[in-house]
Amino acid sequence: MSNPVPDRLRTTLLTLVVPVALLAAATAVALSWADDLPDPVAVHWGTDGPDGFGSLASAIWPMLLTGVVTSVGAWALAFWAGRASATRRIATGTSVGLAAFLGCIMVGSLAGQRGLADAVDAGGFGPTLLVAVIAGLVLGVAAAALVRTDRPQPTTARVDRDAPRLDLGDSERAVWRRSVHSRPTLVVGTVAVLAVLVATVLTRMWALGLLAVLLAALLCSMVAFDATVDERGLDVRSLLGWPRVRVPLDEVERAVARQVEPISEFGGWGYRVGRGGRTGIVLRKGDGLEVHRTGGRILVVTVDDAATAAALLNALADRSRAV
Repeated sequence: MSNPVPDRLRTTLLTLVVPVALLAAATAVALSWADDLPDPVAVHWGTDGPDGFGSLASAIWPMLLTGVVTSVGAWALAFWAGRASATRRIATGTSVGLAAFLGCIMVGSLAGQRGLADAVDAGGFGPTLLVAVIAGLVLGVAAAALVRTDRPQPTTARVDRDAPRLDLGDSERAVWRRSVHSRPTLVVGTVAVLAVLVATVLTRMWALGLLAVLLAALLCSMVAFDATVDERGLDVRSLLGWPRVRVPLDEVERAVARQVEPISEFGGWGYRVGRGGRTGIVLRKGDGLEVHRTGGRILVVTVDDAATAAALLNALADRSRAV
């Protein structure tokens, strides 16, 4: 019997109802301004102001469709596979944050065109982008914070018989620790930050500088992690201290080492949600530690010497439950 996904009502409200409501409100505001807007309206901005024009519908529907499709996809993932709070939190933050960002872009880009006879006279796009980035970040983080943390789900059952184990004595202590980093993530992230900084200078859209700062912070939090297995369980944390994932011994059902394919399994690198709602700290292809937790939750961490980590985690978990 499969483990049920918790908090489905809250998941539906946060991951689907709230973002769709934000997008619907933005659309309603934009449509209410139809008589006050030039025809055509500006839909794209360059370094010297508006350089692309279209109908009011063309300024609304791409934002609305992108936001709704993303929200439905995030909701489906969290509703059907969100056994771990991390899965639900990532889905919720992404759905609400993107909806807020797109809604602000939609409304902000049109607000500056009200009362104009020609959309060419619309002002710059920088302030709108700045507000959209801040709104998306703040509301996304706030929504993610409303996701309930997993309740403790301890088990007294022994670790799966076929799971690998180290041979440990009753009083013998052991600790396994490794660091893992991703050179491709560092290179790609650095290039992205530099590209945004260059675009900021060339376009004089200084709001893009905030995006560069956010990208740099994200890069620092995702480029390297420390993983430790000891008598408390598994602890995986970024070198900045966040994000951090802990798996106590009394929630370990089994741990195994296996080969990880970031693209096919998780759609990329970083702190990710993968197939079946499993969460992963995936920095590279290759050796990885897969931990099956109570409640049907699975955590994957790409790290060297994963076989030793799995065997030690199983041994410690099993010993902690021995009568």
